[in-house]
Amino acid sequence: MTSIPMLPKNAPFAPEDIDALNRVVAKTTPLQRSWLAGFFAGFEAAQGGSVQPVAAAKPRAPLTILYASESGNCESLALKAKKVAQKHGLDAKVFDMADADMALLAKAKNLVVYAATWGEGDPPSRAMDFYNSLMSDAAPRLDGVRFAVLALGDTAYAQFCEVGKKIDARLEALGATRAADRVDCDLDYVKQATAWTDGALGKLAPADTGASSATVVHVDFKGGGYQADEDAEPQFSVENPLEAEISALVNLNGTGSTRETWHVELAFEDPGFTYLPGDAIGVLPENDPELVDQLLRAAGLGSDAALLLKVQKGYDVTTLSKAAIENYAKLTGRADVKKLLEGDAYAKFAADRQLVDLFETYAEKLSADQLLGLLRPLPGRLYSVASSLRAHQGEAHLLVGAVRWASHGKTRKGVASSYFADRRKTGETARIYVKPNRHFRLPEDGNKPIIMIGSGTGVAPYRGFIEERAELGAKGKSWLFFGERNYTNDFLYQLDWQDHIAAGVLTNIDVAFSRDQPEKIYVQHRLWERRAEIQKWVADGAHIYVCGDEKGMAKDVDATLVKILAETAKGNEDAGRAKLKELSKAGRYQRDVY
Repeated sequence: MTSIPMLPKNAPFAPEDIDALNRVVAKTTPLQRSWLAGFFAGFEAAQGGSVQPVAAAKPRAPLTILYASESGNCESLALKAKKVAQKHGLDAKVFDMADADMALLAKAKNLVVYAATWGEGDPPSRAMDFYNSLMSDAAPRLDGVRFAVLALGDTAYAQFCEVGKKIDARLEALGATRAADRVDCDLDYVKQATAWTDGALGKLAPADTGASSATVVHVDFKGGGYQADEDAEPQFSVENPLEAEISALVNLNGTGSTRETWHVELAFEDPGFTYLPGDAIGVLPENDPELVDQLLRAAGLGSDAALLLKVQKGYDVTTLSKAAIENYAKLTGRADVKKLLEGDAYAKFAADRQLVDLFETYAEKLSADQLLGLLRPLPGRLYSVASSLRAHQGEAHLLVGAVRWASHGKTRKGVASSYFADRRKTGETARIYVKPNRHFRLPEDGNKPIIMIGSGTGVAPYRGFIEERAELGAKGKSWLFFGERNYTNDFLYQLDWQDHIAAGVLTNIDVAFSRDQPEKIYVQHRLWERRAEIQKWVADGAHIYVCGDEKGMAKDVDATLVKILAETAKGNEDAGRAKLKELSKAGRYQRDVY
């Protein structure tokens, strides 16, 4: 039997005492707890202390917190909102849209939704079924439900916060009452979302929630529904990064490769920096100083060393969003810039251009304050961790593909990838944090087989998976499908996989090198070739993982898996699609796509 912690972490005891008390108290019956309460009250009185009467409990109201998350930001906000809800007299339960249905929505009295927009206006993949049900004609009436919606998005995309906007409008159309106005947040969402959460929950709070003279610790012992693990909130975050030493920088591609893929090792001594295989490591990079200098010159600011350093470290100088053009048009009053917002003019101009192109094409002299007012904060970049902390104590390994291209007469570079490839050396430091990915995890049962599918840098998390299983002595079979361009130059972590095969930790490996033969061969082709064995592994309880490009590889793999599963249902692809959805609901089909 698993014991449920009953004392909160902020109880006035040492951490080891809290653990000991939880072990004892969790086993007690209601009668035993009542006896203990009476005993301690009597003991305090006998010692001459005074026992203060406990104020009558204030009325509390149920709260449903629903989130749709791709990178984990909305999930994190939802978990934090659950804690804030307590002070507002709300008993909150948190649900992932992937695990929710319309019946849950119809039963809600008070509802808070955190919704992210993915790609070009789409909901996160795990939330797609719920979202489609909500938008369908079969969605239930929600009269009597009070709601508030916070939307997360990225102004770099034209359909900024589209999913949150549509959910907000749909809830109102179904009869729900808006308790707080929707807020649309960009990448620098933390402060705005925190303030909105407190305000929205305050409006949803029951009427009689005046402060009590006694401190009441409310504990929900009922459980029910999907309850995310609040204890997994990382110590280091984008607001509080860790300074880690770069201990290794190795280009894994051969000299004849068209790719440039860097293995990065980051060393740290702080035991509070922890991660699990499947998590992402966030990097707070710095801009290329040459690009920043070009931007400053285009804005008529010359070579201002202090301003250059400030922009280099803290501001996004690459993203040419519609919002950036709109703000520049307002600031400068230029009619020709304003015309870029009409029809398809923005899409044509912005295609493969960056912010510096706007400033150079429509040059205006700006003050430093005006420039900074046009720029948004430099966002962190997320990389799937390519190591197991059990295997590499005090280290986190990343796999970073250098992004370089040419457009409109300029050489372009990815901000974070060129940060490691060009501008950092071993012995220097990088600011990092952890972004948990609770939906890309190894099965708790180490005897379960796993099938790992990825191409290019999408192989990164599987290195961590296999290292973790080796350290734990897991007995389950493992199968890797890996794709790249050429065997000779692009077989990432080849020696690692060979060692794991020899040790018996990796059972099978199938590779697809697309450019080594006249016809293109990709991982989905290898899956189809091995479909009979895959079907057997799935029947034996295998967990399937996909990591990589969502619109390319991941989409094709998804379609191939549907066909493979359909074969067991006489070729019925609807049945195959239903089976894949069933595996996803059970946590046996997990994707980490971008």
